[in-house]
Amino acid sequence: MTKGRLEAFSDGVIAILITIMVLELRAPDGADWAALRPVLPHFLAYVLSFVYLGIYWNNHHHMLHAAQHVNGRVLWANLHLLFWLSLVPVSTAWMAEHPTAALPAAVYGVTLLLPAIAYYLLQSSIIALEGRRSHLAAAVGRDHKGKLSPLLYAAAIGLAFVDRRIAFALYVAVAVIWLVPDRRIEDRLEHHEKHLDTEHG
Repeated sequence: MTKGRLEAFSDGVIAILITIMVLELRAPDGADWAALRPVLPHFLAYVLSFVYLGIYWNNHHHMLHAAQHVNGRVLWANLHLLFWLSLVPVSTAWMAEHPTAALPAAVYGVTLLLPAIAYYLLQSSIIALEGRRSHLAAAVGRDHKGKLSPLLYAAAIGLAFVDRRIAFALYVAVAVIWLVPDRRIEDRLEHHEKHLDTEHG
């Protein structure tokens, strides 16, 4: 399988997951402000999960853009990531149905933690294939955000049983961390392209 086919397949899966989530949304039963209250947890859960899937889609695109090759190990690592992401709509719906319960909030955190680990494994698989001097390895560097996120997810999972609001705050905080533009890969590729232009100029 080529890198392009891998990316196209992954894009399709993520698009389907977003579609599944939006189909879970229901219109308010009434036409006044009070009618919005019952659907608000569903909408907020959808927004948070949409943002997370968008972050994965964006970072996955940049990671594959930096990669030169894929092999069987990378394909399986990518499927591993997509498997855990496929559980996000289920945990989102459960959390939205029981917004005051601790267990759904904790399980939601699990379905954020496991894709984060799977993404790291996919990234490591590509670096192992292409070497420590590859564009991706140089762009990722020490990957502070990638290492911090699983720790925050794990903390949120435990804290959900203390106060679910703390867990939600941590989930939002991690999303905000990743929403801050991260141009490591883009900058690395732009630098490489400029270097090539200089050599051939």
